[in-house]
Amino acid sequence: MKSLALKISMAVLSMIPLVAKAELIVLASPQNHDAYYAKVMDDIFDFHVDYAKKIIKNGDNVVVLTDKHLYPDYVKALGKKHVAIAPMQDIWMRDFSSANPAQPIMFRYTAAGQGGGKKGQAISDEVQDQFKSYSQKVGLQFTQSKLLNDGGNWVEDGYGNVVLSTKFLTDNKLTENEARKQLMALTGAKQIAFIEADEQGGLEHADGVVSFVDQNTLVINTYPEDPDYAKQLKADLKRGIPNLKIHEIITPYDGSEIYDEKFGSACGLYTNMLVTPERIYFPQFGIKQDTVALQQIRSMTKRTVVPVQSSNVCHMGGGVRCMSWQVRGKNAELLLNYLNKINQ
Repeated sequence: MKSLALKISMAVLSMIPLVAKAELIVLASPQNHDAYYAKVMDDIFDFHVDYAKKIIKNGDNVVVLTDKHLYPDYVKALGKKHVAIAPMQDIWMRDFSSANPAQPIMFRYTAAGQGGGKKGQAISDEVQDQFKSYSQKVGLQFTQSKLLNDGGNWVEDGYGNVVLSTKFLTDNKLTENEARKQLMALTGAKQIAFIEADEQGGLEHADGVVSFVDQNTLVINTYPEDPDYAKQLKADLKRGIPNLKIHEIITPYDGSEIYDEKFGSACGLYTNMLVTPERIYFPQFGIKQDTVALQQIRSMTKRTVVPVQSSNVCHMGGGVRCMSWQVRGKNAELLLNYLNKINQ
């Protein structure tokens, strides 16, 4: 697959250090008039503010993109330098922005992200076009590809290991070997594992099933009710990344409350954590298993683990990772400088 314009050379990207201490995490609020999110507007705002304050406190950078109506509320809560008037059409920044922060690539956002079908693909393209327009205004640079994929279906360790669900193969009508060849050429990936999603249909994102917490080290959900799936999952991961270390984490999945039946729930999925070079922003759900999960993850990584309460948004199908666009290196500098100029 030939990449489009805005492609950074691999040589330049390879100079971006993986150990940079500050990660730029970008969030997007709903637009004030968005009827879809009207009932949960306050919940999303509260989640964003709590999450953003923890990002700031722990030494990373954060910016919330919002519209002119909600801008004053976010500024009051977080300060002017952490907010920008740049309305996006959806809140799940992970999916329609660039993936693979060390060597960023923007796939074509899939129809599944907006409910599926031809109508869903048309809306997905509109959502992503708005992001593209903003990124071009800022001068951001990344590889663009016509390959269909959501950012939530790209889980990497920053050292060349990547996990995707097989939905990527179906969407792009590729075999595993064909997909590996194209993705390695586009992204610099060295080893790629393709897994079956634990729920078929809909998003089928890998980041609800697995998360890297270190080089060659992966955390997966537990599946006591489906040992055959768990066995196949581990086999598929090892087949794609032979030297992989796999740890299981407690998984008190709760699908009792779902905002939109097309997208399920992320409640109880600790694997949907946001991993930066120095820190892990770790979802908490206000349940007794939170303490156990924190103990488990801290025993698996040297990164600082930062708990983030996600109970007020997980029923919408995502949370800490799903809402976060990670920006690093030159692109982070470009975006922060652009925002600084606007705020002067």
